[in-house]
Amino acid sequence: MKKFLYLTLAILCCVAYGCQKDKTLTRLATVSFPSSLTASTSAVTLSKANDTTSVVTFSWPAVTYPVKASVTYTLQIDVPADTVGANAWANATNITVGNDALSKAYKGKDLNNLAIAKGLATGAAGNLVFRVRAYQDQYAYTKAVTLAVTPYVAAPTIPVLYIPGAYQGWSPGTAPVAAALKPKIYEGYVYMPAADNYYFKFTSSPDWDHINYGDGGGGAITEDGLAGGLVSPGPGYIQVAINLNTKTWSAVPTTWGIIGDATPGGWGGDTDMTYDASKQVWTLTCDMLSTGSFKFRANHQWVIDFGITKEGKLAYADNPVFGYDGSLDNLSVPSSGNYTITLDLHDPTNYTYTLKKN
Repeated sequence: MKKFLYLTLAILCCVAYGCQKDKTLTRLATVSFPSSLTASTSAVTLSKANDTTSVVTFSWPAVTYPVKASVTYTLQIDVPADTVGANAWANATNITVGNDALSKAYKGKDLNNLAIAKGLATGAAGNLVFRVRAYQDQYAYTKAVTLAVTPYVAAPTIPVLYIPGAYQGWSPGTAPVAAALKPKIYEGYVYMPAADNYYFKFTSSPDWDHINYGDGGGGAITEDGLAGGLVSPGPGYIQVAINLNTKTWSAVPTTWGIIGDATPGGWGGDTDMTYDASKQVWTLTCDMLSTGSFKFRANHQWVIDFGITKEGKLAYADNPVFGYDGSLDNLSVPSSGNYTITLDLHDPTNYTYTLKKN
């Protein structure tokens, strides 16, 4: 009997020891960067001259994880105000550098586009904050570094026409423009407040000394400078277009919203945006889901709407002016929560949007 008791106790001790040993073996070890993220410079002034040359390089050390496998490194970028508080880094731009990559260089043009997308004013120095995130089976982060960036406004390389009219005093030099995203097909947006008339024209230069396009009758345009103006259907935010191949034009009032299973209304109804004439943008604050996706859509119809390219640029999915583009993706938010969403269509060479988590 005693032998049996001793044997039982011995087995229990072995089991207890084995469990304790297993517990030690499976404990997750904390990892960290062994040293800091560094930037090759602390300030960059951007211009056309350094568009294609490297202007800054970020470098960081490797993180050693317990398991020998590839480590994914992501460069995170944001403005200083969005790197503190409860939602710190929630609005960061995330650039996946790659597996086991330990540096990232920026050419001038790419950094300029990034700075403008993050809201830095052109022609003045502003700060961007950078950090690196490592991931294998857990996250590790470097300390942040700040880079002073002075972005610039690139001269448009896309052909444009000017859109003077009664809504802005018939001044081509201060008029909005329409851009030719396809050869000789120009499109853009103008805001026309309520007035006694909604006449406008297209001009080839920011003056009246060159070609101006007026009403040729029956939906056609004419280059006769003495012809009457084209007429918008009414006030509001108007999509205007002119096709120099077919000699036709159009003017369509629009209101904008978002639609999709990431939005409060799902795919069954639009969540409307509000136009801010002083800032020339459409805005909306609402709860969004990261498990779904969405699009920007005009007039509660699948006639004019935006998706996003593989490079992250806003582009038309549907548009009667340019046609349908089935290659685009839907938009999404990085994490669920309350967002202020902005749609900026004032520059037809570069339509943009922003998502700011509140």
